[in-house]
Amino acid sequence: MTWEAWLTVGVIVGTLGALVFTSYAADLVVLTGLGVLLASGVLTPQQAFVGFANEGLVTVAVLFIVAAALRDTGGMTRLTQRILGIPRSVVGAQLRLMLPVAAMSAFMNNTPLVAMMLPVVDDWSRKARLSASKLMIPLSYASILGGTFTLIGTSTNLVVNGLLIRAGHPGMSMFELSWVGGPSALAGIAFVIACGRWLLPDRLPVVSVRDDARRYTVEMIVEAGSPLAGQSIEAAGLRHLPGMFLIEIERDGEARPAVGPEERLREQDRLVFAGVVESVVDLQKIRGLAPATNQVFKLDAPRERRVMTEAVVSDTCPLIGKSVRDGEFRSVYNAVIIAVARNGELLRQRIGDIVLRAGDTLLLEAPASFAREQRDSRDFYLVSQVAGSVAPRHEKAWLAVLILLAMVTAATTGLLPMVTAAMLAAGLMVGTRCVNWGAAKRALDLRVLLIIGATLAIGTALETSGGAQTIAGGLIRLGGNDPWVLLVVVYGVTMLFTELITNNAAAALVFPIAMATAEGIGVNPRPFAIAIAMAASASFSTPIGYQTNLMVLGPGGYRFTDFFRIGVPLNLLMWLLSSLIIPRVWPF
Repeated sequence: MTWEAWLTVGVIVGTLGALVFTSYAADLVVLTGLGVLLASGVLTPQQAFVGFANEGLVTVAVLFIVAAALRDTGGMTRLTQRILGIPRSVVGAQLRLMLPVAAMSAFMNNTPLVAMMLPVVDDWSRKARLSASKLMIPLSYASILGGTFTLIGTSTNLVVNGLLIRAGHPGMSMFELSWVGGPSALAGIAFVIACGRWLLPDRLPVVSVRDDARRYTVEMIVEAGSPLAGQSIEAAGLRHLPGMFLIEIERDGEARPAVGPEERLREQDRLVFAGVVESVVDLQKIRGLAPATNQVFKLDAPRERRVMTEAVVSDTCPLIGKSVRDGEFRSVYNAVIIAVARNGELLRQRIGDIVLRAGDTLLLEAPASFAREQRDSRDFYLVSQVAGSVAPRHEKAWLAVLILLAMVTAATTGLLPMVTAAMLAAGLMVGTRCVNWGAAKRALDLRVLLIIGATLAIGTALETSGGAQTIAGGLIRLGGNDPWVLLVVVYGVTMLFTELITNNAAAALVFPIAMATAEGIGVNPRPFAIAIAMAASASFSTPIGYQTNLMVLGPGGYRFTDFFRIGVPLNLLMWLLSSLIIPRVWPF
């Protein structure tokens, strides 16, 4: 190999070593590796930065906006809540999640599927009181495994099919890969569910909501025409909010304390809850529930421009000693008190009747500018916005879902390239106000985008320096003239390169070498094409090996070694199954 190839291999080994054995941020590590290749001249500036204009990176970026719109309208939650239900255990949650995700991934691109499921799974894990780190990797792996089931499941399958046709061989049918993809998907899901309890980390938030000292009292009302009317408290999901419990229901002027889970809700029921701020935010996002105070409808700013803000009443606040109603809090501050916390006390009065004291913590619904305007005010000790507290646009939920379905249909049928369909969908989400532009910009995960762009460039260096071709050719020659051994080696080489460069590039790189070798020993090349499609699609060992792995890296709170721990044995399992099944379905 040339010195450029040796240096590139050294940078890749060093980058992987730093990711595995150090605590440096992944984006910093891969950007440093890219900097070394750029400074040494292995990559030109154009080659180094072309990864940041890559179609896959742009697709992931705009899909973050689509996912934000689905989150802010509650559209995806409404689609999936009946499927996901309420799990009783981690294993039950993984099973409820992985089977439908794998089934959907067989017929749609897995990148948008994971993008739209991320906020749903995050919210679902909190309500089920499960660590998101037990569910995010299974989400990514299920989408990858499901993609091996059909020709259109991943773009890699289509790339290999195109290479087959270009080489003069018949193309694959829609379900030809199912002979190996189906058993592999089922085995992979079974492995994750059986071994996930030991191989997946259990990373709860640093501060558990159950340890939060601020216990708010909040009143909600079941709106007229609410979908919750007629449902039991259990079915409405009001008993599974972490750190919150229902104190009583007021109905027709009569208070009903300690109601059971089978109590059915009615329109205009007034529900009194006590709990932590995160669960109060969750309450505000449930369709059909509204704050019991009608003051929220009198604020100047529209609801989509309001956020929840916490404010601690100071001893110089002019409203101390007055009730919320008598002090005309809304008129004075252009904000409405949603809930009040007072030293862990259970406040049973209605919000308007609570007499304010110094030290009370108020949860407010206010314009986004409130925190900035009141930060230096003598009326409050502390003012801070609550993250993720924008009121959902439930009225736009079905519009967001329709835009999503149109995007998936256009991309799956080939009417539009995935990146084009995603960009149009993101534009429509913003244009129709399913998500505002500020939230859309905040949805972009810069860390993930930097890692994708940098790893694509490092993969380009491995190809352009000749290192990839030399390594692949040398490894495949180790297979000799035994077609089964050669198949095993082709799968292993493709799997290795998929973890280091993009899956499509790995398939395109190994395909001509494998085809030439198979034809040279006089055997059917089709089994090798199937092996390449499977190996290039099944990437589990590193977060940089597949886009969906990168997408769950942050939300799951994962480290690089978390993927290595569960991904390596899963890769080996897929390797074994494919090596046994492929020769029997597609003989040499």
